[in-house]
Amino acid sequence: MKNSYFIFFCCIALLFSCQSKNDIVIPADGKWKFKTGDSAIFANPNYNDASWDSISPNMVWEMQGYSMYNGIGWYRLHFYLPEKMKKNAWMKDSIQIIIGQVDDWDETFLNGEIIGQNGVTIRADRSNLPAKLTGGADAYRLLRKYVLSVSDPRLRWNQENVLAVRAIDFGGGGGIYGKTHFISMVDLKDFLHFDTEKYPVEYKGLNQFQVKAALINSHNSFEFKGTLSCRIISTDHQQTVFDTSLNLSVPPGSEQVKEFTLRTDQTMRHVYFFSFRDKKSGKVFSTSGELPYILTPPSPPEPRINGASVIGVRPGNDFLFYIPVTGVRPITYKAQGLPDGLSLDPSKGIISGRTAKRGEYHVVLEASNSKGIATKEIRIIVGDKIALTPPMGWNSWNCWGLSVDDEKVRAAADQFVNTGLIDHGWTYINMDDGWEAPQRARNGEIVPNEKFPDMKELTSYVHSKGLKVGIYSSPGPLTCGGFLGSYQHEMQDAKSYARWGIDYLKYDWCSYGRIAKDNSLEELKKPYLLMRKCLDKAGRDIVFSLCQYGMGEVWKWGHEVGGDCWRTTGDIEDTWESMSNIGFSQDVCAPYTRPGYWNDPDMLVVGWVGWGPSLHPTRLTPSEQYTHITLWCLLSSPLLIGCDLTKLDAFTLNLLTNDEVLAVNQDPAAKPAQRILKAETGQIWIKPLEDGSIAAGLFNTSEKDQNMTLAFKDLHLSGKHKIRNLWRQKDEGSFADAFECKVPPHGAEMIRIFP
Repeated sequence: MKNSYFIFFCCIALLFSCQSKNDIVIPADGKWKFKTGDSAIFANPNYNDASWDSISPNMVWEMQGYSMYNGIGWYRLHFYLPEKMKKNAWMKDSIQIIIGQVDDWDETFLNGEIIGQNGVTIRADRSNLPAKLTGGADAYRLLRKYVLSVSDPRLRWNQENVLAVRAIDFGGGGGIYGKTHFISMVDLKDFLHFDTEKYPVEYKGLNQFQVKAALINSHNSFEFKGTLSCRIISTDHQQTVFDTSLNLSVPPGSEQVKEFTLRTDQTMRHVYFFSFRDKKSGKVFSTSGELPYILTPPSPPEPRINGASVIGVRPGNDFLFYIPVTGVRPITYKAQGLPDGLSLDPSKGIISGRTAKRGEYHVVLEASNSKGIATKEIRIIVGDKIALTPPMGWNSWNCWGLSVDDEKVRAAADQFVNTGLIDHGWTYINMDDGWEAPQRARNGEIVPNEKFPDMKELTSYVHSKGLKVGIYSSPGPLTCGGFLGSYQHEMQDAKSYARWGIDYLKYDWCSYGRIAKDNSLEELKKPYLLMRKCLDKAGRDIVFSLCQYGMGEVWKWGHEVGGDCWRTTGDIEDTWESMSNIGFSQDVCAPYTRPGYWNDPDMLVVGWVGWGPSLHPTRLTPSEQYTHITLWCLLSSPLLIGCDLTKLDAFTLNLLTNDEVLAVNQDPAAKPAQRILKAETGQIWIKPLEDGSIAAGLFNTSEKDQNMTLAFKDLHLSGKHKIRNLWRQKDEGSFADAFECKVPPHGAEMIRIFP
């Protein structure tokens, strides 16, 4: 059975993967030339670029030796365009040039003539060429696909062609990136596709799933007629659990959706395969994916106190802490040993007030319901540091982008309560860019725009639930989205944030790059030192999050400028390439993690995301999402959910509410994560915990199942040790010398090893 299943799986995978590969005309990787700076002559096909650097289009230029460069860079690619492409093509009218994604904007030239700007194909007569190059704040997410008629005079058939891309970077990552770079004839495959984003797999209840095959025909005259097949395979049991086919027609400009419902074990991994064979052309269109699999068991009805066990507050500043407790409601709360000035609301479980005396206070919390009583000791440290564990919360950017508003922020706070996220330690509700009015008040104070009618009332609403509020700004004149930054108004803004009741500030480099004299450490530190001094004078505890994408190795000096956490990387996207490249590159900065100082590899890309009004389910597979959360928890990263919480599905909620996994992230010792194995097919990371146990993540970075082994000698351990499976919250037993398990493609196992 194993062998036959494996052969079948490989055949299907090969069938699916080879469709696009056959259409690639020029493998671009490794052939691109690159130069910083700007000159119109760089577009000229006769320009000699032999002295330019070689560069990969798969990653931003910061990862290829240009770590501190913001501005304009040029890419050039020489390629031969054979006329036989037209003869061999099913459709012979158009050719497409796909260069991937560009951070932030692009102007793309072919043989000296412009063919595209920010994803829009420019006609040969330039009739649709804008007078000025413009693009949105999230233009870097657009796929640059430029389609030309085969008779377009800019094409040189049976000759060498020169593609030149002028990439404009405003900060953070820069240049061409991604995995999609090819030149091909436009084919039927470009008009018929499965839409897996509009109709994701739905978990319908215990062991019940619904999958939808949605075929979209964007051709204006061709009708597809053929056979649609759906097959679902259990990879754990290595057998087919569902298999069906039907005849289907997809008329021009239409969408056809077929539903399939099945029952199968929700804790096991399954993959689905959709294929459609067009009868007339013989072409096969296909897609595949993973069903969500739910590992974490439901919380017990008895009360259980979760969340951070150490909380920091500065003397005399407002204190707010919701006691996170799972279990059936109603719940009654008690607290013994609170410092003077703090009090507990026994019905809401909210501790608030102000305390002036420095010291470490050991407080015993108690939660009781009809099923029992739970206790937990926490430490409240009144001193100079806050954020003694990584902040956990929500940020608006990865779902709403610049369309965030008062209603969406309130909805997020409501959902923290309604879904129970608040009872697992999720605390912050952060609004990102897009809240600022176009002009300051006459006295220079920052004011919110019409989307936020009363910022003070909004923060009061969120605080009433025991949650905290975050806000966004930039040290430059403008934010990344073109709204007002804090430049030359730092003290005023800090006072405004304090007056409104803000608890968290994300301070994004953005336009300050135009203000800084150079890229020296002194210039990198200057705006953050200034805002830190202003926040200290504002009289409120505000977590200070530096966002400058890791420039100047910020993890080495972020604490010197008063940061509580700092971005170590450019913006994350909901792809395996982005998430894994960011997460697995954190080994360089992990040693600088310690209590109150957190490396931030960016926000979580699970659930429905989209960076604007149009959202889609994350493009990470369920296994990749387990890797995402496992790795971020081992790294002691801030955990900021980036999805629309009103669309929170059962799988995503399950992913975010495993208290044993979250406890690794919140461990008060904050010992750095260590990578002890890096191989072509996988990695192993470990994290020593306060109680002497060790958390470990076994990551399969390959495209197929892998048996992975953690040798205890690599942990300087000997003898037998108890192993706890954290995702399943299950004891695996005692093991001598090593622990071995099977890990799915791009997936993870997370365990805890007890001495």
